[in-house]
Amino acid sequence: MSARLSPLGALEAARGRLFAFVPVLIGAGIAVWFAWPSDPGGGLCAGVVVVGCGAGLLAWRGPQGAQVLALGVVCVALGFLASQWRAHQVDAPVLGFRYYGAIEGRVVAVDRSYSDRLRLTLDRVVLDDVSPARTPARVRIALHGAAEAMARPEPGTVIRAVGHLVPPEGPVEPGAFDFRRMAYFRGLGGLGYVRQPPQILALPSAGAVRIDRLRHHIAQAVRTALPAEPGGFAAAILTGDRSGLSQAATADLRAANLAHLLAISGLHMGLLKAFVFALVRHGLALVPPLALRVPAKKIAALCALGAGAFYLAMSGGNVATERAFVMVSVFLGAVLLDRRALSLRSVAIAACLILLTQPEALVEPGFQMSFAATTALVAVFGLMRGGGARVRLPGWVRGVMGLVISSAVAGAATAPIAAAHFNRVAEYGLMANLLCVPLMGTLVMPAAVVAGLLAPLGLEAPALWVIEQGSRWILFVAAWVAQLEGAVRPVSMAGPHVLGMVALGGVWLVAWPGRARWAGAAAVALALITWPGGARPALLISSDGGLLGVMGPEGRALSAPRGAGFVADNWLAHDADGPGHDQASAAARAGFTTVGEVRLGGVGAWQVAHLKGAKGPEMLPSACATADLVVIAARVWPDVPKGCVVIDQTLLAHTGSIAIMPGPDNSLRLRAAHTTDRAWSRPGRRPAPSTAPWPRMWERESRAVAILRLPAAPARPKDAPSDAVPAGTGLIASAGP
Repeated sequence: MSARLSPLGALEAARGRLFAFVPVLIGAGIAVWFAWPSDPGGGLCAGVVVVGCGAGLLAWRGPQGAQVLALGVVCVALGFLASQWRAHQVDAPVLGFRYYGAIEGRVVAVDRSYSDRLRLTLDRVVLDDVSPARTPARVRIALHGAAEAMARPEPGTVIRAVGHLVPPEGPVEPGAFDFRRMAYFRGLGGLGYVRQPPQILALPSAGAVRIDRLRHHIAQAVRTALPAEPGGFAAAILTGDRSGLSQAATADLRAANLAHLLAISGLHMGLLKAFVFALVRHGLALVPPLALRVPAKKIAALCALGAGAFYLAMSGGNVATERAFVMVSVFLGAVLLDRRALSLRSVAIAACLILLTQPEALVEPGFQMSFAATTALVAVFGLMRGGGARVRLPGWVRGVMGLVISSAVAGAATAPIAAAHFNRVAEYGLMANLLCVPLMGTLVMPAAVVAGLLAPLGLEAPALWVIEQGSRWILFVAAWVAQLEGAVRPVSMAGPHVLGMVALGGVWLVAWPGRARWAGAAAVALALITWPGGARPALLISSDGGLLGVMGPEGRALSAPRGAGFVADNWLAHDADGPGHDQASAAARAGFTTVGEVRLGGVGAWQVAHLKGAKGPEMLPSACATADLVVIAARVWPDVPKGCVVIDQTLLAHTGSIAIMPGPDNSLRLRAAHTTDRAWSRPGRRPAPSTAPWPRMWERESRAVAILRLPAAPARPKDAPSDAVPAGTGLIASAGP
């Protein structure tokens, strides 16, 4: 076998095209760090440093073929160590208990909650009778009841309110998105609500949170000048403040695949910088003495960089906008260095910078979708540019074709990622984007720049009118498309392998030379074919034991028509339940019966009882006499009847939500959401318990999985009615270890 055909020879031959794989390998190191079962200690990190240094030495002095592999090991080690350093940087207290009392803090952000209520993020938090060492760095409170009438506070305002706080919740089911992990990396240590209007203790001091206050004033001015939803939309795309946009409008934008217009990301940053770049460059070209004596292209690039930095500050500097700024700035940096701006190398550099500074971005949809779309667009247009003969077409035809191709390519590249994260595919997303994205680029964003330039002179009204008309059109298209039959196609929860295979296969397809690149297309196809990753759980239990969902012939039946709405909506979305099926309709499905105040269901041969409310502990003995398994939304362990199999909040505090599947020999296989012992998965950051998280009577398959077998003698009395539990139904509550 020749050196070129050997594995090392093939790597050496492809060396000039392998830089695109550097962020993939860094991402692999980050993924290993996140998947580690416990927080990596100093010994492990020291070992990674030694391995990385050894690989670096081999890459410097080793044989040519081995150098590429050694560099790959270095990249993986860098990703692992960057994650460890980032976790050390953001480490902050997380609330480890339910808190009710006075909450004092400084307002740093205003947005809207999942239930469409105004929500405040506070820093410099003070909680009554809680030491500073246990007080979260930031908390977020929603305004309920009388507090909703409170005027929108200005960032920097110090407030005090009486309300409830709880720790951030983990995944709604095993394998789902872990909000607690995201909150940990954003310094958010508690969530809650208040019902009475907060008391204002101090107005913003001079110089305090100056940028946030400027954002607030701009957003308020835009919402005052533009009415209702158009004003809320305009404020969102200009400052990142979405608090003026209703959840109904946001839902329409998502259904039409236009929600990316709300995120100040690559599109907005690119349009803004492109407009400023073109404005400055063409403006200098109109003055021949200047055009002949100064590098107009580089001056335009510098001005565009400044405009992008200001836009980044105005957006609040969130993660998505920072990614967009880095990506577009790398392209402009290539212009300053007389390099080709749009290349896979530029995309890879931007990805490396973000992953090394914010490793947590790897597991967030914004990062994945941004780079998937950019990589696909650069690859496709690069292929078209180098495709040989060109057909001469009128300029407007080329513009239309470019728009259609870019929308189709970006949509195809991001569709699997969006479906995996949001469990939906917007069937008419291409059409909606063709109707709206050109308007964003030709009217809305240029008008935003003009409005910013004219605002100090008080002449911004015409530009704001243009923004209003563009916003009205986008919202109209979103509402129209969202109402079309089949606008949204539900998609079931993806298996854990899907996104990794899609990412690696996609990069391989666009970066690897020769025919071997088609192996990447095969990997993507295999990921899509094996999308579901197995049957959905027969029974799901929420992390507090307050909601259960059993899979039946009509879909998942829920144990309660209201309460835990976020959990219920996510369960139904993961099941690919069709549009129009909400928690109330799912609770009306066959699956549970009510006997007194006990909800009864069944999973396989198991009869399950669900207890809620203040009387739940009192009803536990009778429920144990009726059912094989009892789930109760209370802490009752160890005071449970002898021989009774119970899942309570004591157990759920360690396991998180639980998914259950029937096993052989009338057994149940229980899978926990908390599969690792990490800083973000420990309530109050307490050390993990030394005992197994499952009751001793249960067989432990692994830390995350336990097997529960039906008792030889049924727990329920023989005279229990045989029709008490419909066949094929299930219900669970919470129980202790």
